[in-house]
Amino acid sequence: MLTSLEQNKAIVRRFNEAFIAQGNQQAFEEIVAADFINHTAASINLPGDREAVSHFIVNVLRQAVKDITVEIYDQVAEGDTVVTRKAIRGIQTGGFMGIPGNGQPFTMHIIDIVRLRNGQYTEHWSLRSIA
Repeated sequence: MLTSLEQNKAIVRRFNEAFIAQGNQQAFEEIVAADFINHTAASINLPGDREAVSHFIVNVLRQAVKDITVEIYDQVAEGDTVVTRKAIRGIQTGGFMGIPGNGQPFTMHIIDIVRLRNGQYTEHWSLRSIA
């Protein structure tokens, strides 16, 4: 049986694999709480609610980058928080965050901090760089 820390890490992995990499909207609906707050959204001029996160992944990232994969390097869990170091990869075919589409490999390195409650994301912070 998984500990609550391992369960939280598994939920974060599912979000990355099912929603970000595969575009499974049902996974998003199950994982992200109605009162979710994305504290990093303001840094890219977006609202910090769950709808804005879904919109960004579905209509910005997944439209600009094809064949997305997510590689998780490390996860650390403590209490209700999971920190994940990961890379999102694909082929950039459209404009993304000011970078024009060029058909070249795309890599975005990310460190995510996610707070969970009752198996759902409630808060998110991140640092990212595009290689």
